[in-house]
Amino acid sequence: MLGAPWLPWGRWVRPAALRWLKRCRRPSCAAAAGGRRVPPGEAPRRRWCSAVSEGGTKWVKPAGHDAGIQTYNSLSRSKEPLILGNADVVTWYSCGPTVYDHAHLGHACSYVKFDIIRRIITKIFGKEVIMVMGITDIDDKIIKRANEMNISPTALARFYEEDFKQDMEALKVLPPTIYMRVTENIPQIIAFIQQLVTGGHGYATSRGNVYFDILSWGDRYGKLRDIYLDAEEELAADSDKRHIKDFALWKAARPQELCWDSPWGKGRPGWHIECSTISSLVFGRHLDIHTGGIDLAFPHHENEIAQCEAYHQCQQWGNYFLHSGHLHVKGSVKMSKSLKNYITIKDFLKSSSPDQFRMFCLRTGYRSATEYGDESMNDAKNVLQTIASFMSSATAYMKGQLTCEAVREDILWERLSHTKAVVKASCADDFNTPRAVSAIMDLIHHGNRQLKAVTKEAGSPRSAVVFGAIVSYIQEFLNTTGISLDDRQVALELKHSAMLSSVIDELVSFRVQVRDFALATPETTSVPAEGAVLPKEAKQQQKEKRRQLLQEREPLLQACDRLRQDLAVYGINIKDRSMTSTWELGEPIKELEKS
Repeated sequence: MLGAPWLPWGRWVRPAALRWLKRCRRPSCAAAAGGRRVPPGEAPRRRWCSAVSEGGTKWVKPAGHDAGIQTYNSLSRSKEPLILGNADVVTWYSCGPTVYDHAHLGHACSYVKFDIIRRIITKIFGKEVIMVMGITDIDDKIIKRANEMNISPTALARFYEEDFKQDMEALKVLPPTIYMRVTENIPQIIAFIQQLVTGGHGYATSRGNVYFDILSWGDRYGKLRDIYLDAEEELAADSDKRHIKDFALWKAARPQELCWDSPWGKGRPGWHIECSTISSLVFGRHLDIHTGGIDLAFPHHENEIAQCEAYHQCQQWGNYFLHSGHLHVKGSVKMSKSLKNYITIKDFLKSSSPDQFRMFCLRTGYRSATEYGDESMNDAKNVLQTIASFMSSATAYMKGQLTCEAVREDILWERLSHTKAVVKASCADDFNTPRAVSAIMDLIHHGNRQLKAVTKEAGSPRSAVVFGAIVSYIQEFLNTTGISLDDRQVALELKHSAMLSSVIDELVSFRVQVRDFALATPETTSVPAEGAVLPKEAKQQQKEKRRQLLQEREPLLQACDRLRQDLAVYGINIKDRSMTSTWELGEPIKELEKS
């Protein structure tokens, strides 16, 4: 180590870090030691000079195959062509939840938007997406909540992990290729940390903590954000870190905490090291896409990058970082648990459908901060209603149930071709779903202009094919983005249970009236005087009339029976009593018996 550069307080520093420090303001560097050389053995409370990591922001365009998509890359702060290492495969790591409570709409917004992007990459651009999602199932928040509830952290984490997966399924978010829990990869995390320490990028303290050494990484730290080190910022008096920006790789165990054995004593992983290890286990030294909310960009993703590039000794670990914008509550700031202004996914789905929320997400760019409120949700609902109404009208026209004036097929074919081109170009331009939806709505506008109903058949030739092509394309777009327009989905939601019950009550009541009328004994047209006896011929005529009326009403009874049988298929069982009819819900018939 002879001839190695030394800092004023006597600590050796690597040349890369020294180059970084040379950009500091010299007076502040002297102030770090109080204007004097600190004697060996004395631990100064260091203050650091103001500097910005300039070199860390450089992005290197990867070699590989162009996917035909331009996407905004947080590494370069600009749109870049999406270049894949494998022409047909996208490797994708997604930060998953810290499972200590119910997920809220802020989480849902990020996961749904990235689910839409994943579907676009798969269905429009034909790429196979291999996605890994890490589940943080050990954390300060999990331990705190478990202690409050007097249960184990593992039990709490498993409960809310399953709760999260159910929420994602309810929102129709495709599951990742694999979920990976932190607690199931502790040996691998420890090995990852050991290599960082061996390589000079981490250090252990006497307290059993292990930190990443920021100075060892020099000007490569700060790829996602310009990093300023404040001259007035000091380490806390009880800190065992060397530098205020150093971050935990391993945390020494506190009393009564869930912990694991390690070369540094009992403890558990730091937050950032979890994702670095899990991603590296599956994808190795290079990753195509890394996603998460914008609040994760710093410090979480920044620290992931430093750890992975130091571990793999590579110039660029993750090629593209995509970040979703915050969800804001109208008249407030971002939705978050700490601010107690959140709406859980389960509560939201009591009053709105997954399709409505998905359209809400489609109407805003994935990078934009999105305002949630009645107005924005009503807009999404109206868009879906307009689409559904057009699909219904176009289908009726194709079936011959809607009579219109002559249709300008040439206009509709041209608009359909134009819409397809705009939608694909929009999706290729940083997944611009608002522009794609606008193109779809413009197509519907032109279609509705041609579907003007008339009262009399004008004898014009029908143009069912062009409307069939439009309906097919719109359905394809909806399927691509994860929208089903399935009426049964809405009917099964809890918010509609009371309404559905009332509808069935009215239906059964109407059936009772029809059935009673069909079974009623017809009254005679003439009533004999008291004590008088009807002639035999009159009795015969009355009997014949009653038979004819019952025969005429037989189709009504048959219709009542068919309705009862048809509703039973859906689990709605009508029971005819002596004076009335009742109904109850049962299990739908899964398979009809073969006659």
